[in-house]
Amino acid sequence: MTIANLPAIRACRPAWNKGRVVGQKRPLMPKHVWAIRVRLEIAMNHRDLALFNLAIDSKLRGCDLVTLKAADIYSSGQVKERASIIQSKTKRPVRFEITDGTRKSILRWMEEPIMTGSEFLWPGRFHERLHISTRQYARLVREWVKSIGLDPTSYGTHSMRRTKVAHIYRKTGNLRAVQLLLGHTKMDSTVRYLGIELEDALAIAEAVEI
Repeated sequence: MTIANLPAIRACRPAWNKGRVVGQKRPLMPKHVWAIRVRLEIAMNHRDLALFNLAIDSKLRGCDLVTLKAADIYSSGQVKERASIIQSKTKRPVRFEITDGTRKSILRWMEEPIMTGSEFLWPGRFHERLHISTRQYARLVREWVKSIGLDPTSYGTHSMRRTKVAHIYRKTGNLRAVQLLLGHTKMDSTVRYLGIELEDALAIAEAVEI
């Protein structure tokens, strides 16, 4: 007796990225940055305000930002004006500035009871988790952008990393400075990261007269 080969039945599942914006996430505009800051200040959400401000200033990847230790940016009772860490992806050091407003928000966060004796700058809520996860950080970013009416599918954790350098590039056109700030080893990576096209390069060339 022969058994007929029946066709395989597969569940019709929608594509994981259906309805989502894939590819590079947009950087925030300066007006978006200030709008989020104002909302966090009004809500007296000291942790999120400090995290948001440092994410913009440091230009770090999410995996490096969530694992920051208090000692990385804080010593002798004050927040450093500049800090340096080793990137987990490239194993190379990168330096970043901490502006006055960010230092004030971090100092306010350091006064919270949860920070007493904490090694990490963003401690987790559970004992087995020493710091917040990258997934939790991504959820926070979605909440921030939604709070000011932006489409959360167009923004992500890399929006935080790209925001300040995108603004620096628009104002100066200095790719080398952006490369150093992002900690990229190759200029090609910086060009792709910023999404620079030929029109951008031509616009910079046209603005320079010899």
